[in-house]
Amino acid sequence: MVRFGNVLGSSGSVVPLFRKQIEQGGPITLTDRKVNRYFMTIPESVQLVIQAAGMAKGGEVFVLDMGKSVKILDLAETLVRLSGLTIRNAANPDGDIEIVEVGLRAGEKLYEELIIGNNPQKTLHPRIMKAHETYLPSEVLNDLISDILNCRDPKLAVTMLKSLVPEFEHGRDNDQIIKAS
Repeated sequence: MVRFGNVLGSSGSVVPLFRKQIEQGGPITLTDRKVNRYFMTIPESVQLVIQAAGMAKGGEVFVLDMGKSVKILDLAETLVRLSGLTIRNAANPDGDIEIVEVGLRAGEKLYEELIIGNNPQKTLHPRIMKAHETYLPSEVLNDLISDILNCRDPKLAVTMLKSLVPEFEHGRDNDQIIKAS
């Protein structure tokens, strides 16, 4: 398995969406001005995925070095400028394209995490790391998942989830999930 961030120009990238919104005169919609994501080009990602596949012996999780994360707001503003247009905001009410925050979706994070844990191993390739992730045999995992699904105590379910995924952090979004259950 190979983990990496967003691929510029791919169907899942925000770039085609932002371009379409710019072509239509705006606004550009952002979930939140503080959102950061990692990006790489299609050729770069393909090359690194193929090289990671060549290193695989079976069952590894590789993580690509994506460089520094990019603020989505900066990306949107750059695309507006590269289109020969200006940003419409309080400081420039006569600008061409407005950028509007629409709020984070359920489960969406401000910051992208490519690796869980802090101990990636180096490989022979300087931009490919190997993650060390714990795993459970499928029969043990299936039993634990069944126990969680059948649990009627939300706090106990979260405790069970933490035992299943030690890196799980119980935050504000998870409180909302518990209240809804």
